[in-house]
Amino acid sequence: MIRRILGLIKIRNIKKSIQIIRTYGFRTFFSKVRGVLKYKGDYKYNVWCKEHALTEEELAKQRAMKFSYEPKISILVPTFNTPEKFLREMIASVQAQTYANWELCIADGSTDDTTFPLLKEYKDKDSRIVLTKLDKNYGISGNTNKALALATGDYVALFDHDDLLTEDCLYHVVLALNEKAEDGTTKEPYEVLYTDEDRVNASGKKHMDPFFKPDFSIDFLRTHNYITHFFIVKKTLVDKVGGFDEAYDGAQDYDFIFRCVEQAKDIKHIPRIVYHWRAHKNSTAGKPESKMYAFEAGKKALEAHLKRQGLKATVAHTDMWGIYDVKYDTGDNPLISIIIPNKDHTDDLDKCVQSIYKRSAYRNFEFVVVENNSEKDETFQYYKKMEEAHDNFHVVYWKEGFNYSAINNFGVANAKGDYLLLLNNDTELIAEDALERMLGICMRDDVGIVGAKLYFGDDTIQHAGVVLGFGGFAGHVFSGYPRSDYGYMLRAVVNSNFSVVTAACLMTKRSVYESVGGLTEDFVVALNDVDYCLKVRREGKLVVLCAQAEWYHYESKSRGYEDTPEKKRRFDGEVAHFRSIWAEVVDAGDPYYNPNFSVEAEPFKLVVK
Repeated sequence: MIRRILGLIKIRNIKKSIQIIRTYGFRTFFSKVRGVLKYKGDYKYNVWCKEHALTEEELAKQRAMKFSYEPKISILVPTFNTPEKFLREMIASVQAQTYANWELCIADGSTDDTTFPLLKEYKDKDSRIVLTKLDKNYGISGNTNKALALATGDYVALFDHDDLLTEDCLYHVVLALNEKAEDGTTKEPYEVLYTDEDRVNASGKKHMDPFFKPDFSIDFLRTHNYITHFFIVKKTLVDKVGGFDEAYDGAQDYDFIFRCVEQAKDIKHIPRIVYHWRAHKNSTAGKPESKMYAFEAGKKALEAHLKRQGLKATVAHTDMWGIYDVKYDTGDNPLISIIIPNKDHTDDLDKCVQSIYKRSAYRNFEFVVVENNSEKDETFQYYKKMEEAHDNFHVVYWKEGFNYSAINNFGVANAKGDYLLLLNNDTELIAEDALERMLGICMRDDVGIVGAKLYFGDDTIQHAGVVLGFGGFAGHVFSGYPRSDYGYMLRAVVNSNFSVVTAACLMTKRSVYESVGGLTEDFVVALNDVDYCLKVRREGKLVVLCAQAEWYHYESKSRGYEDTPEKKRRFDGEVAHFRSIWAEVVDAGDPYYNPNFSVEAEPFKLVVK
C-alpha cells in the first residue's frame, strides 16, 4: 500500500512525505493522499459493487430491448503484445454486451508471434470483429488511427487492449442516446458521451478506486483528464476534428477529448461504472510514474487547447502526476472593487484589509466598506484614518437594518470596478496571487462567478465548493477536512466547476451581477449566495472554484451563528422561500456531484448495507 501511495507522489516529494509521517503520523499522511486513491474504502466499494450487480433477469431484459435509435458503435482497440489473458478477457467483455449493434475495430501492431493469430481466431468466429495487421508499430496515435480507419459505425469509442467493459456498458450508452427532450419529442443524440469507471487488479476480480465523475466540467478537465474512460464520440464529429495526433503520444486521448468537447453541441455524462481500468505492473493505472513523457504530452495538449480557445494562460506541472495548474492572464489588469460589509469589529476588518494591502501581488483594487450601523466611536475613527492613508479605501454608509443582500447591492452601486469581490470582514488573504488567480478566471467569457478556498483558523477547510441537495438546499462538501487533504478525485486542491460557492469570498463580473439583479434581497441573511450562483448559472455562466486562491475565514465572528429561536425561525423561513424558487433545480441533482453519492449521507461516501 505504501509503495502504491508513494508511486502517486513525485520523487522530489518523498522526503516531504516522510517528514509528514514523522511529524503528524500515518493518519495525516493517508488523509493527504486520500484524494489520489479516490476512495479509501476498497472493501466497502467491493460490497457496493456486489449490491449493485445486475441480475440475469435484468440482463435478459436489456438484451430484449428495442430502441427507436440503434446506432452502430465502433470500439477502437490498438493492440501491442497484449498478454493473452488480458486480450481474451477484453474481447469477451465486448462480446458479452447486452446491446448487440457494435463492431470491435482492432489494429494490431504487435511484434510477438502470438497476438495476431489469437485475434484472427476471434475474427473468424465473429463478423463484428474487424482486424488489421500493421506492417510496423506506428505508435499509440498512429495505431489508433489505423483502428479508426476500420470504423463504419455511427459512434466510435476508445477502449484499451487490457481493460474490461461491463455487460451493460453499450446498453447505457444507447439508452442515453435515446433520451427524450423535456417536451417529449425525440432529442438530437449527444455528440460526446463519457461514463464513470473504476480500476481492477490484474486478475480482474478486485475492484478499487471508483471514479464517480461530475457532469462535464471544463475547468476540472483543464487540471487533468478526468474523463478518460469510457469515451464515445459521434463519427461525424470525429471526421470534423480529425483523428489522433502523434505529437501528443502518451496523452493522445487528452488531446482528442479536448478537440471533441470544443466542437460538441451537447456532452452527456453517464453516471454509471461500466468501464474497468486494469491496474497491473505495466499499466499507467498501476504505475503512473512509468510514463513521464505522457505527462509532458498532456501539458502540451492542454496548452494547445487553450490556444485554440483564444485564452492566454500559462500551464505548469504540479506535485501530482498528470495534474496541471492553469493560470490565466489578466490582460490590462482591470479594477477589482472589494465590497466588505462591516459593523464595528475593526480588528477583524483591519486584519482583512491589511492582509490584502501587504500580501496581494495584484494591486489594482479598491475597498468599498459598507458601514452598517456601527456603535463604537473607534470604528469611525478607524474609517477616517484609513481613508486618509489610502486613496483606494472608501466607506459608504448603509442607514437601514441588517440585510446582507441589500448591503452588498448598495456597496456595488457605489463601486467603480468592472469586477467585484464580495468579501467578509473576517477573512484574511493567504496566497499572494489569490486576486490575480480569481480575476484571470473571472475574465473568461464563459465564467460568471469565481470562489476561493477558505480555511478555518485551525487550518481545516471551511470552503472548497458547495453542492446542491444537502439539507434540501446546499452544503459545503469538504468542510472540516485537513488543509492538506486532496479531497475526492482531487477536487479540494484543483480548480473545478461547482454549482455554488460561498459569498464570503466571491468574485463576479459587474455586468453579470447587474444582469441578474444582484443578490436577492428577500434573502436577508442566508442562502443569498446559493440563490445568486443559481441565477448566474441559469444565464449559462460557469461557477468556478479557484483552489489556489487561499484565504482564512474566521467564520461568523462578526455576525454569529443561527443559535437562537428567532434566528432559527428566520433561517427556516429563508430555506422555505429558497425551495419555493429552486426546489426543482435542487431536487434534480447537482450536475457537478454524482448521483451515486447520497445527499443524505456524508459527502462523497458510498452507502452500503
